[in-house]
Amino acid sequence: MKQLILGGARSGKSRLAEQLASRRDTPVTYVATAEPLDDEMRERIAHHQRQRPRDWLTIEEPLALSTLIEDRGNAERLLLIDCLTLWLSNVLHRHADPEASLNAFLHSVRHSPARLIMVSNETGLGIVPADRLSRRFINLAGRLHQQLASECDSVLFCVAGLTLTLKGKPPDA
Repeated sequence: MKQLILGGARSGKSRLAEQLASRRDTPVTYVATAEPLDDEMRERIAHHQRQRPRDWLTIEEPLALSTLIEDRGNAERLLLIDCLTLWLSNVLHRHADPEASLNAFLHSVRHSPARLIMVSNETGLGIVPADRLSRRFINLAGRLHQQLASECDSVLFCVAGLTLTLKGKPPDA
């Protein structure tokens, strides 16, 4: 089972992902892609850490998601990855060829036997950014979301704490 949960900032998508993961009988590995680069981000990370069940394994991985999925992804474990747009931003700033990282990630998702819940910010609902780097990010995120949506069994969209099912069965959350 592969699920993609999209939404804006503070839409409830991470909370939904955690609720869905908690309902499974499978051990959960929480994959955090955020880096504590400033005080606000440190507080956001701390807030998320306080919300997680203590029995979940947490791995902080800002860049090598495809390797992590290949190494840790198996049918006996659920991987909850939060957040793909933070990961994409990290990749865009640190790799000369972010498309190669995106393709490797998509390949690992496509071929992994793991149960995956992936959380990402929907970035395509606003205006087209004026600067080149921001437009590149929006284009890569849009491509990532479209390709993941085609691979996933379930795609959910969160707005104001409410969930809209775009693909698959509605969650019980």
